[in-house]
Amino acid sequence: MSTPELHWFKSSYSSSGEPGDCVEVATTPAAIHVRDSKSPHAAHLTVTPAVWSDFLKCAVATS
Repeated sequence: MSTPELHWFKSSYSSSGEPGDCVEVATTPAAIHVRDSKSPHAAHLTVTPAVWSDFLKCAVATS
């Protein structure tokens, strides 16, 4: 079985100061993938959509 190519994107809120100073996200129905834009070939974090949703709720509540 082949793995589909991930389509990475950056937030429109990403810093414009330092090039690559942000994270990138790719979504699939079963997982959310997060990586450092400065090291796109390094390991990345993969979580379920439910965990990602909880993370975003916490981030919004504490900002």
